[in-house]
Amino acid sequence: MTADNPAPLAPAGLSRRAQRFVQVEGIRVHRQDTRRHRDAWLGHGIPAAEIDRASAFQDRWGGLALPPAPFYEGGPRILAAGRPEGTRAEGWSFPAGDCRVSMAYGFMIGPDGTFGIDAHHWTPLHANTDGWVESLALAAHARRWAGTVTRIKGKAVESLDLGGFAPVPEVQGVTDTWWRGKDSLIAVYRGEAVGLDAPQCLEAHIYGGLDEWGLRGG
Repeated sequence: MTADNPAPLAPAGLSRRAQRFVQVEGIRVHRQDTRRHRDAWLGHGIPAAEIDRASAFQDRWGGLALPPAPFYEGGPRILAAGRPEGTRAEGWSFPAGDCRVSMAYGFMIGPDGTFGIDAHHWTPLHANTDGWVESLALAAHARRWAGTVTRIKGKAVESLDLGGFAPVPEVQGVTDTWWRGKDSLIAVYRGEAVGLDAPQCLEAHIYGGLDEWGLRGG
């Protein structure tokens, strides 16, 4: 793909931290227009409302390349809507962008707009794509400012004491969550453990030694 506007404007509605992340760390490449597929997709029985939903995603996020996520082998390489798939009974989903490496699952936007992975079964990670981008921005911020970063896996994650922590609302966590404490942030990645029926894949990242700026960053 060729560069379109290499310094992207952040979509409205993100936190200031996420806006900075998108504008400083992101790159906007050529964005394909999904509307050119409309007639073909309608001919394959895809409802017009689902095509419109994919087009709205493409208008907001299409062509945005962000730094790798700290889990899920980095997340989508470039956010981009693909052809919707599904049924009236099950609901319709569409791809959110190609993986960076060969994976056992893909990234999808679910029938209710959630951002998740299509593994052994559909597993929503965040309530929407904004939440996914917020989580990337928070991870990048926490990694930059933390005095220590600790990764724990499997059963050890279930033993975490989150009693003194509050959920971070802007990431809009569903299966994955972020927690803010007095001087630390904790990211809990449950998506692979749930989606692949693989409890050994459960992982948490603990960012310690944070001051007030490190805890929030805007």
